[in-house]
Amino acid sequence: MSISSKLNSFWEYANPKKFLATTERVLPVFWILSAAFLAVGLIWGFFFTPDDYRQGSTVKIIYLHVPAALMAINAWLMMLLTSLIWLVRRHHVSALAARAAAPVGAVMTIIALVTGAIWGQPMWGTWWEWDPRLTSFLILFLFYLGYMALWEAIDNPDTAADLTSVLCLVGSVFALLSRYAVNFWNQGLHQGASVMRAGAITGSDTTEKVSNVFFFPLLVCMIGFVLLFIALVLYRTGTEIRARRVNALLARERVGS
Repeated sequence: MSISSKLNSFWEYANPKKFLATTERVLPVFWILSAAFLAVGLIWGFFFTPDDYRQGSTVKIIYLHVPAALMAINAWLMMLLTSLIWLVRRHHVSALAARAAAPVGAVMTIIALVTGAIWGQPMWGTWWEWDPRLTSFLILFLFYLGYMALWEAIDNPDTAADLTSVLCLVGSVFALLSRYAVNFWNQGLHQGASVMRAGAITGSDTTEKVSNVFFFPLLVCMIGFVLLFIALVLYRTGTEIRARRVNALLARERVGS
């Protein structure tokens, strides 16, 4: 199959009817897999891993904090991609998928901020610090709120999709800063990347990394969060499509009357 034919088959899912038919088939699989991975990862991490020699039992917050932070950033990047598709191709499903992902990403950001504060208090002696990564993460959360508010404030759905897509482009700067802030600025309490690092693969990075006894259950949790995010976005996108259909029917009835 050529690249063009693959792209054409991909764009077929911009058809709301095909999208709904497909998601109805695959959603149960994602729900089951996400529940299984989260159950295994969280139980393994919280009950079958030792306390850290420096952080004690507080280290186990990692099984919520890191996956939530990962999804908070990548949810916005997914919204960026679907927003770009809307601006270029004008596919309504892509705009609705971005809208559907926003509340999920916002909740992930809250989880990351709250668990980070709980983790930071005994480690740093403070609940909050205007650290580059923490500050950019807080700004990212405000962008989530602004994005959702902008959708609700504009009646015309196409205009709302256009303006929120532009906002998504601007907010992507802070999504990237949230990921790489500690690489841009040396100051700050938040540690550098210790879970996924390119240098760790080649051996060129000598930064202390997460021990395997913590890493493997963390990896299971991360997979579970990714699967949960996909399931929630697919479900919410289907809900957005149905809501738009209902609104279109109601508008048609008002015009007819």
